[in-house]
Amino acid sequence: MWERFFDFALRRMIKIGALTVVFPSGRVRTYGDGSSDQVKARLHDRRSVRRLVLNPELAFGESYTDATLTIENDDLRGLFRVILQNKSAGTNLPGQAVIQKIRSALRWISQHNPIGRAQANVAHHYDLSDALYEMFLDEDRQYSCAYFRTPDDTLEQAQAQKKAHIAGKLLIEPGMRVLDIGCGWGGMALTLARDYGAQVVGVTLSEEQYKIARARVSAAGLDDQIDIRLMDYRALDDRFDRIVSVGMFEHVGVPHYNEYFAKVRGLLTEEGVALIHTIGRTIPPSHTNAWIAKYIFPGGYCPSMSEVLRVVEQEDLYPCDIEVWRLHYAETLRHWHQRFSANRARIKALYDERFCRMWSYYLLACEMTFRHHHQCVFQFQLTRLQDAVPLTRDYLYRAAEGQPVEHAHAAE
Repeated sequence: MWERFFDFALRRMIKIGALTVVFPSGRVRTYGDGSSDQVKARLHDRRSVRRLVLNPELAFGESYTDATLTIENDDLRGLFRVILQNKSAGTNLPGQAVIQKIRSALRWISQHNPIGRAQANVAHHYDLSDALYEMFLDEDRQYSCAYFRTPDDTLEQAQAQKKAHIAGKLLIEPGMRVLDIGCGWGGMALTLARDYGAQVVGVTLSEEQYKIARARVSAAGLDDQIDIRLMDYRALDDRFDRIVSVGMFEHVGVPHYNEYFAKVRGLLTEEGVALIHTIGRTIPPSHTNAWIAKYIFPGGYCPSMSEVLRVVEQEDLYPCDIEVWRLHYAETLRHWHQRFSANRARIKALYDERFCRMWSYYLLACEMTFRHHHQCVFQFQLTRLQDAVPLTRDYLYRAAEGQPVEHAHAAE
């Protein structure tokens, strides 16, 4: 019965591309218009078929992780391409619209992130073995979208360009006090202190990141410029000339957006500048993929621009610049997956084969979503005053060329 239901669902959904499925019974079915290379998947047990009918978002990832779904030549990238191209064309599995509406309605519960729960959610992902992240991130451990000026840029180049681009938007001068919300392993703090002369306070909820960031600061001889703290940003009570947050806003949760931006405003000096860098979506508000929420980023959510700007308006912050990065994160994830795959034997020894399948699925799912399904990166430059930054974007190009930058009042 469940095979018939799933066959019917796939015939309704897969109109583009070419997908062949071998069912547990041995039945073989082909879907799509043949407009791309053939992807061949095999389902090994009836339970997986039933679960794919009832809860496909969750069951797809679980079936691949548990190897009850396998793909010829392990072409997971090709399978994601077929699925996401059809979803972007407006087709979906029957019943998915209802499930998605229910998940969207319940997201206020799943994204409720008080301080204790927020720390537990962070620990789930970021307190994994330090050796794991060494094997697929760049040398500076930037676990966020890089900035590719050319397709030939290395991951290290692109991550350095990302930090320089953000620093340019922050208009940092030597001696300025900078807050890094969600400072990770300290790479941004080190760059802003070492290369721009800033005094940086970095906060993180990850014990592993805190320990490594502190060690890196000491090794760089920058203890007098950088203060890394294991704490929630909501517990801060100070003022900063600049605030930067890269890849942390995805963990705030929609119920806490007003709290977040009110705190950002309260922590900024009157002429301060904040730069918020976050994954976002180019479609109306929705929900986090069920598998990602359960296994990778509990409590996480990538917002629509409308969700962010509505709250920015309410909290009386001035959006001076909004930039959208489209395929930069897809390229970043491609590099990460290549490095992960090259070190798969070592990662398997560190964890196990199931973990390798889980993280390969995670990295490829994210890459292909950026390529084919309405995901991007937003950068919001926010101030308390309209003229806190220059009135044109020319200063960004001058900064990139190493030229002096005029501030807003000089540009009037």
